[in-house]
Amino acid sequence: MWSNKKKPKQTAHIDSLIGQNTEIKGDVVFSGGLHVDGVVKGGVMADQGNDSVLTLSERGTIEGEVKVPNVVINGTIIGDVHASGHVELAAQAKVHGNVYYSLIEMAMGAEVNGNLVHRPEDKVVTLNQDKEMEKDTAAKDT
Repeated sequence: MWSNKKKPKQTAHIDSLIGQNTEIKGDVVFSGGLHVDGVVKGGVMADQGNDSVLTLSERGTIEGEVKVPNVVINGTIIGDVHASGHVELAAQAKVHGNVYYSLIEMAMGAEVNGNLVHRPEDKVVTLNQDKEMEKDTAAKDT
């Protein structure tokens, strides 16, 4: 009647892929699903919506700040991670920076060389809020 079988994990829909032989210098802004196997030297930010997912494979590296709703990390991030939704740190994850999260899941073997900071979902800054803050600051300076 009842089964002990676990449901398989849902995989995120991938809209964009950065391959393992690719290096990007500069910020990456995406929506939907982004899978990174290569190297990004710059920030990675989700454009809009709370359903965007960044997946960093064990071959992937990001050198910059990450601001996304949901992230699955199994590679290396050198910089802070800001996630308004879910953070999953897989066994080979290495984060050299602070992790700001609402929900977190961490596998044995994952490393965080920084602080884990819990933030309620309404306190996490999104990309759109950053743009509005920049506009407000620019308007006050003139």
